[in-house]
This record gives sequence, structure tokens and C-alpha cells, in this order.
Amino acid sequence: MPRRSYKKSVTKSDPIFNSIEVAKLINYITKDGKKSVAKNIVYSMMDRLQKENQDPMKILTQAIHNVAPNYEVKPRRLGGASYLVPIEVRRERRLFLALNWIIQAATAKSNKEFHTFAEKLYTEIVDASKNQGQAVVKKAQTEKLAESNKAFSHLKW
Repeated sequence: MPRRSYKKSVTKSDPIFNSIEVAKLINYITKDGKKSVAKNIVYSMMDRLQKENQDPMKILTQAIHNVAPNYEVKPRRLGGASYLVPIEVRRERRLFLALNWIIQAATAKSNKEFHTFAEKLYTEIVDASKNQGQAVVKKAQTEKLAESNKAFSHLKW
């Protein structure tokens, strides 16, 4: 039983696209309290999607859907041994993992090809919406690990 009660914080949707996913993407990109810089990055990426006659919200939700994992593994100790037990991922965690993997994949792109982080983020989101890119590879690795440890699924509690 927890010592203190836990109140879950609610993220407000962003004012331009009225979407919680965009607001969370901005929050995850924010570093050192520079939220305005993160907003500029995300909104410039969304503007670029709009300029190419594409629906930016549709592409972002498709990218999140393609990257979000259904299963992940968590280590459980039993009798001195650690087992990787596959568990289903909750909806909130699924969104967090998807956005986090997209941001990590965009950060890992080389600086020679792209000049700004907005360009890196744009290419990663477009690739993820087409079921390609490093974030989708990360999802495949995670689900493959969960599949290979399916024998330990009886250990979840």
C-alpha cells in the first residue's frame, strides 16, 4: 500500500492541433525547460507535412500506431534467477514508448544529411508512418524478444 496518494497529472492538448499526442511530443522533446524551442521544432515539422499536401495529424497517428509495441519484457526474479517475462503494454505506456523511440531515432540520425532536428524528426515520422525507419526496427526487436520469452509468461503477476 502506498504511503501517499498518487494523483495522475493530466496533459492538456496543444492549442493548434488540439491533440494530446502533439502536446506529449512537445513535452518529450523539451530539454532544460526550453518548451518554446520544442514547440518550434514540432510545429515546423507539422507545417512541412502540411506543405506537402498531407494531413499532419493522420501521419503522426499512423506513425505512433506503427511504432507502438503490443508486448514488452520485464525482468522478474525467481529463486535467484532473473527471467524476462513478456507483458502487454498499457495504452499510456504504448504512447510513451512510441514517441520516445521516434525521438531517439531522430536524434541518432547523422548531422551531415540533415541541418536541423525538425528535419530529422520529419523524416523519422514519415518513415514510421510508412512502417520503415529505426523506430519500427526497435518495435520489432522488442516484440521479438517478448515472443522468444513466451515460455516465461506464466510468471507474470
